[in-house]
Amino acid sequence: MSTKGGPLSLCVDVSTFLLMDITQLRSGSIVRGRDADTTSTRERQRRRRLRILFVVLVTPLAWVWYRIVTGNPIKFGIPRVVAESPEIWISVGLMLFLCLLIGIPLLGAGRSPHTLLRPSDSEVRLADVVGATATKREAVDTLNLFLKHQTFADELGGAARRGVLFEGPPGTGKTYLAKALAAEAGVPFLFVSASSFQSMYYGQTNRKIRAFFRRLRATARREGGAIGFIEEIDAIAAARSGVRSRMSGREGVERSTMSEGISGVVNELLVQMQSFDEPTIGSRVRGGLVDLVNRALPEGRQLAKRAPQASNILVIGATNRAADLDPALLRPGRFDRSISFDLPSRSGRREIIDYYLDRKAHVPELDREDRRDQLAAITLGYSPVMIEHLFDEALVWALRDGREFMDWTDVHQAKMTEEIGLKQPVEYTDEERCTIATHESGHAVVAYLVGVGRKLEVLSIVKRKDALGLLAHSDTEERYTRTRTELIASIQISFGGMTAEELFFGEAGTGPGGDLASATRIAAQMVGSFGMAGTLVSFEAVEAGPVQQGIVSKVLGNDDARRAVERILERAKADVRALLDTNRDLVEALRDELLRRDELVGDEILAVLHRAEAARVGRDR
Repeated sequence: MSTKGGPLSLCVDVSTFLLMDITQLRSGSIVRGRDADTTSTRERQRRRRLRILFVVLVTPLAWVWYRIVTGNPIKFGIPRVVAESPEIWISVGLMLFLCLLIGIPLLGAGRSPHTLLRPSDSEVRLADVVGATATKREAVDTLNLFLKHQTFADELGGAARRGVLFEGPPGTGKTYLAKALAAEAGVPFLFVSASSFQSMYYGQTNRKIRAFFRRLRATARREGGAIGFIEEIDAIAAARSGVRSRMSGREGVERSTMSEGISGVVNELLVQMQSFDEPTIGSRVRGGLVDLVNRALPEGRQLAKRAPQASNILVIGATNRAADLDPALLRPGRFDRSISFDLPSRSGRREIIDYYLDRKAHVPELDREDRRDQLAAITLGYSPVMIEHLFDEALVWALRDGREFMDWTDVHQAKMTEEIGLKQPVEYTDEERCTIATHESGHAVVAYLVGVGRKLEVLSIVKRKDALGLLAHSDTEERYTRTRTELIASIQISFGGMTAEELFFGEAGTGPGGDLASATRIAAQMVGSFGMAGTLVSFEAVEAGPVQQGIVSKVLGNDDARRAVERILERAKADVRALLDTNRDLVEALRDELLRRDELVGDEILAVLHRAEAARVGRDR
């Protein structure tokens, strides 16, 4: 039995269409072309503009044709009064010039400071965003809801996201991903820095914010949708709670000192985030005319008012300090979703390394899988921007050497320069060289003996930045937590230099200052935050007072906690002294090699230690 052309066929076609739409929303791929609601809206607006243009052009042309047909053609020329009195024309021109001279600056003061980017203006695409799979998937889902907003509302009864917050450290790709989404969406991208809203004139900041959102609404209605991006949104959306301070003469009473200007800017931003459905001037005029007519009509025969057209807008805010934003801005209906941008994992860094090395000149050695895996390991803590910059600096080192391709040595040199600093030639005295070499060798030996899972990268007595010498070491594997044993080992490594000086010279100099600070911070965290020193009391739970205090200040300000910190430090130093006293030969071997070469890198450090251990075994036999 055939059902072609019947009701059943129609039902099947409609259900298939709806299923297709829903599948597109959950597929994880971007909705494109005619499947997007933004495309159909843009096409309707284009046809509407053509109709209006037709009416605007045809009406005067019809009038001119009517005058010609009736024998009363239009004569063009300068009015007789102006022709006979040119001074009138000059006076009018001067008045117009003065009005423009005065009015243009005033008009520009309240203009939107955004930069408009068309899809064709950006070369960034979603394929260029690598190393952040989960973040990109969440952003794609948000973009699809934006592109299929009407389908999502009509078929599922949902409301598309109006605002999304990109939060994360600098250089993690927030702006990059926003530009990629705008280019993939095929809609205009209005980019603005939050600081450009600020003005020295009262009320101008609010005017600029209103102008920006007004342009967003107009662009969205004209193009079917628009994406607005506010860089460093915390500059205009800081929390309105203010700074608490104690009132003079009344202890324990606090008051809030709120900036009226900041409060007003935040309030304006909150209002504008709710203005996407605001009717246009034409809609308000038509609605007013309908209301006027309905006053003269009976209740049952009144004209229906057309619902205002909603603007399909997605506002993306980017910030490095999401905790500073006003809580009202983060509620649903404003910024509906917060997407975190973290530093890439090891697998993410590997994707980023592959992406950039495919675009930069390098030797075939860097195409080896083991080399790229090694690059991913040594770039722990690097953001995508930092990885790109690392390769750019490596190319600079290659050019200095007269080559047009970077190699592994160039990458390593660039890494040390970026992390440690440029070498600064300093003429040490012989005594200083020996002291610094002994100090750094003490660090290295302790790290070698107690630093399980640590990798020795650089051991140097060359001055870089503020350091006269240094030991650079890192995790062999990516870690997110630490045990008590590992924290104690970190403290012991910090005491290695000071203890080595005391063993070999009888006293320590001023070099261990930074080491002691590092050890104290770790010990204070063990006592006051991690519950690793015999108490479960957390100093992190202490409410902030009139003066903001860190965990170290809170712990050291308590007598019992301070004594616990001192016990941890004293015990660690005693263990390090015993350890180095037993392994003096290792310290001496590294010291002598440093005095000869000034700097040891990676396996060179281990080679010296292994030779010293082998020599010890030979002596013991």
